[in-house]
Order: sequence, then structure tokens, then C-alpha cells
Amino acid sequence: MKRLFLIFLISCLPSTVNTEIVYIDLNFILNNSEIGKSLNIHLSKLQKEQSEKYKKIQLDLIEKEKKLLAQQNILEKNEFDKKIKKLSDEINEYRSDKNNSNDELNQNKINQTKRILKILNPIITSYVDANSISLVIPKKNIIVGKKKLDITDEIIKLLNNKSQKLDF
Repeated sequence: MKRLFLIFLISCLPSTVNTEIVYIDLNFILNNSEIGKSLNIHLSKLQKEQSEKYKKIQLDLIEKEKKLLAQQNILEKNEFDKKIKKLSDEINEYRSDKNNSNDELNQNKINQTKRILKILNPIITSYVDANSISLVIPKKNIIVGKKKLDITDEIIKLLNNKSQKLDF
């Protein structure tokens, strides 16, 4: 639907007006600009710390399960069932905590990306004004386009000059 609207919009532009249409790859900018790279490094570090934390907890839970299964024939049925219930509760708490941490990490990524886009938007706007550009289209909506219409590299240079890193 977006592409159909875009084609309609472009076809409605008067042919006598000098219109400059360009495209930009925002994902490439977010991954390859200095500020984007610093965000990726920060998120990777957080993800690695989180992974190590939960791997340790998982190994502890597996060890508890092995010990409990080894005691199955020694313990009374009621006591064994209580310990199984307790272990099951710990496993459920582990899963819930891990899911919450993943959600927090994803939300952090979204929030930090929004911060970068807030810095990027005025840069794109000033570039568009300075170069008399009528329309900027995201590259993901382009099927085929001339390479000279891609302004991604120029925007990355401007973004790198304006802001190298953010405090995350």
C-alpha cells in the first residue's frame, strides 16, 4: 500500500517543476555511522553480560536438578515432590526474569535508536534544504534506483561530523 501511494505521489508531481528525489538507507546509517557503531558495541556488551549471567543460573539449575534426581530413591515421596515444586518455581522465575531482561534490552535498543534518529532528522532536513531536494524515500521501499540518488554516504559524513558518540 505504501509503494502504491508513493508511486501515485511521484506521478502527481508536475513534470514542469524541477523535482529532486533521492533515497536514503537508514539501517546502513544506524549500523555504520560512528554513533551507530558505538550503540551496537554498547548493546553487544549488555547482551554478552546478560547471556553470561543467565548461563550461570541455568547451569546452577541443571546441577540442582541432577542432585534432586540422584536423591529420588532416598527421599520420601512428599519431600521429593516439595523439592520438585521448589525447583520448578525457580525455573519459572528464571525464565520470567530472562524474558524481562530481553524485553528491557530490546526497549533500550529502541530508545537509543530513537535518540540517534532525533539527532539525524535535523541533519537530513538541513541537507534537503541546502540541496533543493523535494523528496527523500527510504531505500527499503526502492526496487531500482540510480546510485547517484543515494544520499546515505553524505548523511553519514554529516552525522559523524556532528556527533561521534552518545552516553548510553
